[in-house]
Amino acid sequence: MNTEALDLGEDKSLLLVDDDEAFLRRLAKAMERRGFEVEMAGSVAAGSAIATARPPAYAVVDLRLEDGNGLDVVEKLRARRPESRIVVLTGYGAIATAVAAVKIGATDYLAKPADATDVTNALLARQDELPPPPENPMSADRVRWEHIQRVYELCDRNVSETARRLSMHRRTLQRILAKRSPR
Repeated sequence: MNTEALDLGEDKSLLLVDDDEAFLRRLAKAMERRGFEVEMAGSVAAGSAIATARPPAYAVVDLRLEDGNGLDVVEKLRARRPESRIVVLTGYGAIATAVAAVKIGATDYLAKPADATDVTNALLARQDELPPPPENPMSADRVRWEHIQRVYELCDRNVSETARRLSMHRRTLQRILAKRSPR
């Protein structure tokens, strides 16, 4: 990607918060190539410390971290720097929580696995425009699986209650839950 084409503004600071170290390093390198000045954190505690001490212009925060919820970092950053552009990354079954993240101040959210281009597009999209559609959108099977996972989590992982709310047989639901997520 041509870095001259990106309008990052004067402050190019970017905070990346994710507990997947390999993903964090790859994303950091890719974002540095795009002109961002990257600072990395592998936990809610480290991300919150950076957000409080040196609130960045941009942030990418994983929703579920080993030591807590990435929304805590979003709230701290939003309190210290209201104009910062924040993208929340979410894994399977957490789309509803990602929507809540947008409500508390995240600019956008992306489902994992997201690549550097998706992240950059989401960070730089303005309020009045939507970012371009992703190169590899979720399949219909994956969307269905995400919805089932969301309802399952909202029902506190109660299979019987989830099956009732989804109007499906409990054993069918158990088979779906036992399988890996579709691509």
